[in-house]
Amino acid sequence: MTIALRALVGAVLALSLAACGSAAKPEWQSGSTPAVAGSGSASPSTAPNPSPSVTKPSATPPAPSLITPARLTAARKLIAAKSGVLGIIVYDRETRDEFREGTTTHLTWTASTIKLAIVTELLEKQRSGSIHLSSKDRSDIADILNWSSDDAATELWHKYGDDALVPRMTSTYGMKTLTFIDGFKRFWGHMKCTPEDLMHLIKYVMTKLNSADRAAIVNAMQHVGSIQRWGVWAAGTDLHPGTKDGWSIEPDNGSKHWVTNAVGFAGPNQRYLVALMYELPPDLEIGDGVHAVSDLVATVFGAKVPATVTVPDPSTGL
Repeated sequence: MTIALRALVGAVLALSLAACGSAAKPEWQSGSTPAVAGSGSASPSTAPNPSPSVTKPSATPPAPSLITPARLTAARKLIAAKSGVLGIIVYDRETRDEFREGTTTHLTWTASTIKLAIVTELLEKQRSGSIHLSSKDRSDIADILNWSSDDAATELWHKYGDDALVPRMTSTYGMKTLTFIDGFKRFWGHMKCTPEDLMHLIKYVMTKLNSADRAAIVNAMQHVGSIQRWGVWAAGTDLHPGTKDGWSIEPDNGSKHWVTNAVGFAGPNQRYLVALMYELPPDLEIGDGVHAVSDLVATVFGAKVPATVTVPDPSTGL
């Protein structure tokens, strides 16, 4: 499914990147955000931080981790109570501890989480000088990160190589089990991966990506439109979370079912990296999935449960 959204309102962020070899920083330009009908209607993103805080973990002893045994136990119980396949990974960049609950190796439709890999790939190609992103391209990137525009992702996918974008995702970004789905066109919306793959992706973004490009992505993910205010967003405003969500209804085993996935970060200096995916059974709806993954994140971080979220309109997807 694609988001057929054409009515433009408000303001969104647009990335402006200098040519390779320069010391230029991303420039935010005014754009527009479309309205989405229903409970998932998108709203303009909040004003960006003038200087997004993206730093490496300090060398001093870390503050006590928010990921406690009691919270993990509660998360385990929440997952056990859900039907379908649900799994979460949280990585503490300070202690280098990695926590897993549920199923984290199940191949699940990526939905729009793969767009973060597409954006990362394009920014690196721009930085290396192999492509030159136009102002329209930068606007498309902003729309992808802000309200998860399918049209923008499709336009960039076709313009910059289609499936030729994927090899670096599987090798360089560590998404080793990312795969196209048999019987479908080799398209960004027809792929599966695991929470492990998404964790490798967000680790790459937060540790290997050019610092200016990383700061731009962090800022955008921290100021998403309302249609993406769920998933890692449920860690709570005090932790300044950033999220890239993905939701779609997909066919498997002769029936259709929803997936609700999220990848992002939370905590001071983006201390905690988060990846989770939920393949719902056919009898559940998108709201069940959005609430499940959001409540799981909130449980892990000790935030309010049930989490306050925005459920995307079910007619939107990917």
